[in-house]
Amino acid sequence: MSSEQPHQGGYGGQPGYGGQPGYGAPGAPGGYGAPAQPAPARTASHRGAWIGAGATLLAAVIGVVGTYVVTSGNAKPAPPAAQGVAPSATTAGAPGGEAAPSDASQSQGASQSPEPQAPATAGTPPAKPADTVQWQGALAITYADAKDLDSTPPVESEINEENDFSVYPFGTNHMLRPEGATKALVWKDSTKAPSHADCAGVVDTLGTGTDMKMKTGLVLCARTNDGRLARLTVKELTGQASDMTGVFDIVVWSG
Repeated sequence: MSSEQPHQGGYGGQPGYGGQPGYGAPGAPGGYGAPAQPAPARTASHRGAWIGAGATLLAAVIGVVGTYVVTSGNAKPAPPAAQGVAPSATTAGAPGGEAAPSDASQSQGASQSPEPQAPATAGTPPAKPADTVQWQGALAITYADAKDLDSTPPVESEINEENDFSVYPFGTNHMLRPEGATKALVWKDSTKAPSHADCAGVVDTLGTGTDMKMKTGLVLCARTNDGRLARLTVKELTGQASDMTGVFDIVVWSG
C-alpha cells in the first residue's frame, strides 16, 4: 500500500477498522455522543387498543338503553303523585337559613275550604206569625155551596175534602157541618169574642167534627183542614131546604 493512498477508517470521523464507524465528532453518524434516534411510535397497536375499548363501552351503553326501553314499554304509568302543600322555601339571603315568610292569605285559603252556602230560597215568603189575620169578612155558606176557609178569599173547592164547612136543613133547623178533618167548638163566653189565643187553647182539645145547630149570634172556634185557626160568628140564617143560607162574620188566622 502506498503512503499516498488515503487511510480508511481512521480517527476524526473517518471509517474505522473493518469498515466500522469510528469515533467522530459529536453529531456525526455512528459516533459516541450522538443523540439516540427515537424509536418509531407503535401507532397501529395503540389505535387498536382504543378502538377495542370504545367498542366495549358502546356495547355496554346499547345494552343499558335497550333494557330501559323494554322496561319502560312494559311498565304501567305510575299514578300522579298526590298534590300537597309544598314546603316553604328558605330565603337565600336570610341569615341562618330561616324560612321565607309565606303569604298569609294564600295559606289560609289553601288550608281552609269555603263554607257551604245555604241554598237560596228565592220566591218563598217568610213565615207569618200564627196570629196574623189571613182573611176577614162576611161569608155566605149555602146548602149547595160549601166553603174552603184556607183559600183567600174562601171559596168552594172542587175537592170536597178541602172544604171546611157546609150547611144543610134538618127539619126547620139550620145545621152546620164541619167537613173532612175540620174541628169546631161553640164559644160559650158571650162577654167577649175569642181571640187567636183563646181558640188555640180549646179547639184542639175540645173541638169536634159533629154537626151543630145554628142560631143567630152563635160564635165558634174552628181548626181548618190545613191547620189554620178560624172564628165564625153567625150573623143571619135564611131560606129553607135547598135554598138554605147561613151568613157568617169570619176571621181566619195564618196558623
